[in-house]
Amino acid sequence: MSYPTDLKYTKDHEWVRADGDIATVGITDYAQKSLGDVVYLELPEVGRSLKKGEVFGTIESVKAVSELYAPVSGEVTDVHSALVQHPETVNKDAHGAWMIKVKIADLGDVGELLDAAKYTDLTK
Repeated sequence: MSYPTDLKYTKDHEWVRADGDIATVGITDYAQKSLGDVVYLELPEVGRSLKKGEVFGTIESVKAVSELYAPVSGEVTDVHSALVQHPETVNKDAHGAWMIKVKIADLGDVGELLDAAKYTDLTK
């Protein structure tokens, strides 16, 4: 599996696309393959403040329920409500199915994330 090089990754299998001070967040293909068929997704409200590493939601599959962890600290500015209605979209396009957008409080958080090569090593 090769992971998009324009994304950053967490050890908890979230991906981040940083655009200025906005982070778009989803789960990696590795995570969705580990979960299996995704059937339910719970995401935070817009306006919620997140701390890096804090649980921001849950994703449920036919096999398991997993928590989603904030890769950066900041305020939730957008939630992908269509994805909540159709969580199976994650199985079709994990790196295209964003979950939340966060206004990054500390841009240093992004620098601490893994690049595609390091994330590939982690998932071997």
